[in-house]
Amino acid sequence: MTTSTQETSLHESERAWMEQAITLATTSATSGGGPFGALVAKDGQVVADAHNQVTATLDPSAHAEVNAIRAACKELGTFALDGCTLITSCEPCPMCLATSLWARIDRLVFAADRHDAAVAGFDDRKFYDLFEKKPSSLWPMQVEQLDLPNRTAPFNAWVAKSDRIDY
Repeated sequence: MTTSTQETSLHESERAWMEQAITLATTSATSGGGPFGALVAKDGQVVADAHNQVTATLDPSAHAEVNAIRAACKELGTFALDGCTLITSCEPCPMCLATSLWARIDRLVFAADRHDAAVAGFDDRKFYDLFEKKPSSLWPMQVEQLDLPNRTAPFNAWVAKSDRIDY
C-alpha cells in the first residue's frame, strides 16, 4: 500500500470509528448514561470502546475516554497504549486529556468540542480555564503544599525498589 492509500484507509477507518463513538454516545444518552462515547484503536482494529457512566456508577471519573482507556489497557495487558488512537465523540475534558497523556496514546481524534458540550449543559470550559489561566489562589478548591521532611519517602522507596516497573 502506498502512503497515500494508507492515509486514505486510516481516514476512512477513523470516520467509521467516530461514527461508532457517536453511536455509543447517543445510545448512552438515551439509556441513562452521559452523551459521550469513546474507543481505542490499534493497528487498524478497535481494541475497546466505552461510554460515559458517571451517573450510572456514581463515579465522577467514569468518563467515556477513561473507561475506554481502562478497557484497552486490560485488553492489551499493559498500562502504556503506545501506537493507539483514542476516538471520542467530544473533546476530552482536562481529566480525560491527562489520562490520555499518561496512557501514552499516540493520537486523539474528537468530534464535538467543549463549546458544543457547554450548550448541552456539560460546561467544562471553567476547568480548561482553571488550568490555562487562573493561579491556584483563584481555584474553587484550596490547593496548597505541606512541606514535610519525609515528603520524598515514597519516591525514595520506589527508586530503591530493584524489581520496579519504570513508568
